[in-house]
Amino acid sequence: MAKITIRQATREDVDLILQFIKDLATFEHLDHEVSATKELLEEWIFDKEKAQVIFACNEDGLEVGFALYFYNFSTFLGKAGIYLEDLYVKPEYRKMGFGKALLGYLAKLTYDNDCGRMEWACLKWNQNAINFYNAWGATTLDDWVTFRLCGQTLEKMAK
Repeated sequence: MAKITIRQATREDVDLILQFIKDLATFEHLDHEVSATKELLEEWIFDKEKAQVIFACNEDGLEVGFALYFYNFSTFLGKAGIYLEDLYVKPEYRKMGFGKALLGYLAKLTYDNDCGRMEWACLKWNQNAINFYNAWGATTLDDWVTFRLCGQTLEKMAK
């Protein structure tokens, strides 16, 4: 297994964060949905502190994977949790432990902060990711459906 370090992103990493987001979008065939900019990421991650980013780095200190997460809250548990919005490892570094290191770091963060759970979503077609998550004991929530309001629909509902 490769020597892996995890580090917290800093404001100076905004370009790198945006590149990882774009790489993930390309992988997921969702390039057309990316409207994030360096300015937006800097504002929401570092100024407003609404999300956090960690990087998985190889033995040379090169960032080869990232995870973006934020805290949510479970009313049923009465505790905060962590929602993993994105997890991405560059293709040439997959199956080397970087994804496991990112997931493990977040699981430890969740546990150490006495949070009730860690959750995330995965595209149904991404069987490699589903297999990876299942191998670590993650539970698929088949009874739940994800809903989303955005764009004009969100604006209409807000008015």
